[in-house]
Amino acid sequence: MKLFTLALVSVALLGLSMNGVHGDAPAAEGTNQRAPPTKLQIGVKFRPTECPVRTKIGDKIAVHYEGKLFSNGKVFDSSLKRGDPIEFNLGQGHVIQGWDQGLLNMCIGEKRLLKIPDDLAYGARGAPPDIPANAALVFSTELMAINGKTAKDFLHAEL
Repeated sequence: MKLFTLALVSVALLGLSMNGVHGDAPAAEGTNQRAPPTKLQIGVKFRPTECPVRTKIGDKIAVHYEGKLFSNGKVFDSSLKRGDPIEFNLGQGHVIQGWDQGLLNMCIGEKRLLKIPDDLAYGARGAPPDIPANAALVFSTELMAINGKTAKDFLHAEL
């Protein structure tokens, strides 16, 4: 009897997993089934071996970026396409909070992937028409300069 019950439970669990109730069901084409981030996630994709200076609050920084919606991966803005990095003073509220926090302590030439929850992005107001309300965002970023100085400026200073 125990063997029969065990076999019956095994078959039931197998059926559930095949129907996507138990285990991971494949995501529908073109959708993102992952839960959006609830806190800022910072992924360092590249960091130069030499880092003579790092970003801090108040620095004027230049950043290349590509911004996407977390929900579907749609690109809503890219400085790379324009060929012109954005410049702003870090930590002064000139950009979304996810950037003010996610670009701190960064080296010139460093590349980061920022996954930003909606409350550190545009929140309930969104940024119509491209960014809906309560949207989590993903940014690929590269720090180009700090206070007008690029990596080349620091290389020449060491020679």
